[in-house]
Amino acid sequence: MERHIHRFLSQPPLLRSSHAVATLSLLHLLFHNSSCTALLLLPFLTWALLALSTLHPSSSLILWRPPPPLLSPDRRFKKLSSTSLFKKRSHSLSLIFETLSSLHILSNYSHVLVLSAGAGHAVVALHSSGVSEVTAVDIVDFPPFVNRADPHNLPFFDGAFDLAFSDGLDGALFPARFAAEMERTVKKGGAEAVVVEDVEGVERLFRRSSLVEVRNVTLVGSEMSLIVMRNNGNPP
Repeated sequence: MERHIHRFLSQPPLLRSSHAVATLSLLHLLFHNSSCTALLLLPFLTWALLALSTLHPSSSLILWRPPPPLLSPDRRFKKLSSTSLFKKRSHSLSLIFETLSSLHILSNYSHVLVLSAGAGHAVVALHSSGVSEVTAVDIVDFPPFVNRADPHNLPFFDGAFDLAFSDGLDGALFPARFAAEMERTVKKGGAEAVVVEDVEGVERLFRRSSLVEVRNVTLVGSEMSLIVMRNNGNPP
């Protein structure tokens, strides 16, 4: 008996748990068929109890622990926005919005649409710049600032915004459609501003707008380009 116990204890915890559960199931069936069987199988019962006692506390077969509670959207955003990376990106975007303000593209009274807004870095940057009317969308919502909407098919009326901004044009599945939706939702005389890695071909995507400015900017340590287009309202 001792030899069997020693061999059992040398097995991995998961294998021990499987043996133990199987043994207890067998004992349960035998006990219901014969009262004398319990006495005959007492050594095996001892072995099974020993098996259970040697299982690691984290074994899911013995002790089930519920998953940690999910963070509320507000707490999740608060936790994320306190990270250094979030602050750095928001600060970089704040400098870009200062550039747009100097070009008279952005003011505190502008109604701004942010596409591919991610976790809301641009929204935080705009709010810190004094802009309060900000609508942000992305494929996946990220409360409290970012709502779910497809940037290629925006659920807004034509000419609803003064400025459409995005630093996600590089990752768009259909860049031409992405740019067209930016133009559609911006009023005549408004502007579209995008931050991209490569400026080649970007101007041609905006068929209803004229080029205002191209500037080198830095986004979280990466050299990027800011392209600003003025919406002239002409059909493509």
